[in-house]
Amino acid sequence: MMSSDTHVDDRHPRAESIRIREKLTHHVGTKVLALAGLIAHGRGEAFDYLLGEETTPAGMRAITAAAAAILLAEHPVLSVNGNAAALCAEAIVRLSQVTGAKLEVNLYHRQPGREEAIEALLREAGAREVLGVGAAASARLDEINSDRRMVDPRGIYSADVVFVPLEDGDRTEGLVKMGKTVIAVDLNPLSRTAQYATITIVDNLVRAMPLLVSEAEKLKSLDKDALHGTLSSYSNREVLGESMRIMEERLHALGEKGVYLEIDGKK
Repeated sequence: MMSSDTHVDDRHPRAESIRIREKLTHHVGTKVLALAGLIAHGRGEAFDYLLGEETTPAGMRAITAAAAAILLAEHPVLSVNGNAAALCAEAIVRLSQVTGAKLEVNLYHRQPGREEAIEALLREAGAREVLGVGAAASARLDEINSDRRMVDPRGIYSADVVFVPLEDGDRTEGLVKMGKTVIAVDLNPLSRTAQYATITIVDNLVRAMPLLVSEAEKLKSLDKDALHGTLSSYSNREVLGESMRIMEERLHALGEKGVYLEIDGKK
């Protein structure tokens, strides 16, 4: 059986992974994605294998804390890059709608037409306002040493909480130094992004985003004291440590079993 939007047979053992890769390569052509984004995805996918390709209890605790932080924020902003838009535009827009967080395009590779292409994809997914496109990114953050320093004064520049999907260590470090709460999604718990972020969701973005939307919908009915309680009990250090242990223990268990492929009956 073939999927309607790809040539991959649904019975293929890596069908979903291949569909995601094809979606990303398609969006290189639409200018949403820079070529470097494909490298970033491959790196993350390798860590997902180590994680077991599932959302862990540690990841879920971080998702709950992230939802609480966004709901408590005075001026939350969801930063969107090419990979995030290509993979999760609908979920990102839905999170914005549920929480009232603004959407802002913020790119490392500001190639001609990319910001506009990402804006179009977000609007197609239901966004009414998209910040940071073209001349709207008129404020400069001196703490960041890349084109990501150019931000919208109505968005990241004045935000108290910034959601940063996918790895970007320089920006995460810079935003934290400015006193902002940074929520990151990064499959590599050793990256600077994961280490510097206030809340790190060690999970695949395509799994984490629907869960984050669901948690935000659930927590939205709570009062501020309850939300503050959720945040005060959260430890990012513990979540990162647990995520690393999960990867270590999984590798150890697989090694103990002597996992290998059997091909044509031969070992």
